[in-house]
Amino acid sequence: HQNATAAIESMAGRGLRTLAIARREVCEGDDCDEERVESDLTLLGIVGMMDPPRVEVPEAITLAGAAGIRVFMITGDSPVTASAIARQIGLDIDEAIVGSQLEAMDDAALTTALAGNVVFARTTPEHKLRIVKLLQAQGHIVGMTGDGVNDAPALKKADIGIAMGKRGTDVAKGAADIVLTDDNFSSIIGAVEEGRRQYDNIQKFVRYLLSSNTGEVVAIFLNILIGGPLLFLPVQILWMNLVTDGLTAVALGLEPAEKDTMHRPPRRPDEPVLTKSGMAMIAAMGTYVGLASLWLFHHYLDDSDPSSIATAQTVAFTGIIVVEKINVLNFRSLSAPIWTIGFWSNPWVLVAIASTISLQVAAVYVPAMQSILHTVPLSLADWGLIVVVSLPVFVLVECIKAIGWIGRPKGGELG
Repeated sequence: HQNATAAIESMAGRGLRTLAIARREVCEGDDCDEERVESDLTLLGIVGMMDPPRVEVPEAITLAGAAGIRVFMITGDSPVTASAIARQIGLDIDEAIVGSQLEAMDDAALTTALAGNVVFARTTPEHKLRIVKLLQAQGHIVGMTGDGVNDAPALKKADIGIAMGKRGTDVAKGAADIVLTDDNFSSIIGAVEEGRRQYDNIQKFVRYLLSSNTGEVVAIFLNILIGGPLLFLPVQILWMNLVTDGLTAVALGLEPAEKDTMHRPPRRPDEPVLTKSGMAMIAAMGTYVGLASLWLFHHYLDDSDPSSIATAQTVAFTGIIVVEKINVLNFRSLSAPIWTIGFWSNPWVLVAIASTISLQVAAVYVPAMQSILHTVPLSLADWGLIVVVSLPVFVLVECIKAIGWIGRPKGGELG
C-alpha cells in the first residue's frame, strides 16, 4: 500500500494522471453487484498517463495576467496532479482545495480562498457552478471552459461559456456560448485581444465622426450668430459627410491593436462607449475644426467685393476637409502619441487621407466638379495657409499625448 501510494504521488507530482489497475476472480454464479465486484481486488500496478499542456499556454497565462484576467484551474484530477500541471502552465499555486473541503466552506471562506493563488481539484458539477456564481456575485465577468457533460451547468451559468470543439461533448457545446474549434487556451486570450482592438476602433470611429460633425455645426452656427453669408452650400456638406469623412472613418476601423492593449485592466461593464474624457476630446477637436474653417472663410471674405464669397467658400470648404484629415491622425490612438504606434502601421488611414485630399483637389480644379460643388480654383498660397491653419490640431494634441504618455503608468486612457 505504501509503495503504491508513493508511486501515485511521484507520478502526480510530475503532472501525470494516474490510473490503478487491479483484478479479481469471479466464479460463475457469484453475486456481481457493484460493491462486491469492486472489493477484494488485487492491485496489479499504477499507470501514469501524460497529457502535457500546449507549449504556448504559459505565455497565454502570462498575457492574461497582464491584461487583468485571472485564471482559475478547476479539475477532477487529484490535488497533486492539478498543482503540478498548474505550475507547468505558469499559475502561482499556494493551495489546492479538493471538493470535500470546498463543501465545508461557507461563501465568505470561499471568497477568501478565491482571492489567493488556489487550484480546485476533485470537483463536481455543483462545485464548479458554485464557484461561477460566487465570482459573478463579486461583479466579475466569468468565462468558463469545459468539455464534458458535468461542465454543462457551469458553462450555461457563466457569462461566456466556452466548450471544446474537438474533445467536447454535444451537451457541453449546446450549453456553451462559444465553441473553441482548436481546443487551445491561447486562442481565448487571442480573442480577448481582438475584442479589445475592435472596441478601441469603435471608439476611435465614433469620436472622429462626432468631432468632424461637431466642427461643421460649430462653424455654421457661429457664422449664423455673427450674421455672415452662407458658409457651406448643402452639396458641399453632403460631399464632406458622404465622401471624405466616410473613407477615413472606415480606415480607422482597420487600426491594428495598440502595444498596450493587453497591458491594461478590463473596462467596467457599465462603462459607456462615449466617456466624459471622450466627450471633452470631441468638443475640443470639433471646436478647433469649426473655428479654423470659420476664420478661413472670413479671412477671404471682402464685403466690398461680391465675387470674394466664392473664393471664401472654397477655402473654408477645402480647409475644413484638410483639418479633418489631419485630425484623423489624432484618433489613431486615444492616448498614445503617434510615434509609439508607428506612423505607417495602418496604411489604410494614409491611403484614405491621400484619396480624400485628391478628391478635394479634383473638386477645386476639375471644371465638372467645380460646377457641381460651386468651387473656384485656389492658388498655392491659399493651400499653404490652409495647411498652416490645419497643423496645430495635430501638433498640440501630440504634445499633450506625449506629456501624458511619459508620465503615466501602463494602461488606461489619457484623461
